[in-house]
Amino acid sequence: MANLEEPGIAWRKSTASNTGGCVEVAVVGGSVLIRDSGNPDGVVLRLPCASWSAFLAWICGEDSRQD
Repeated sequence: MANLEEPGIAWRKSTASNTGGCVEVAVVGGSVLIRDSGNPDGVVLRLPCASWSAFLAWICGEDSRQD
């Protein structure tokens, strides 16, 4: 498991984000890490890259699966 305090982790947040209700994402060791940008010391969700890609496709309406 990656050390989440590691300075080499490049957390990113949307440039359209200015309300404070945002998440940050980082890619580490084949996983996508997701955290609350307002609480960077809080819980971190770890997903496989494939799950993150599927989520983004679903959000963007590009998921070909039926609900």
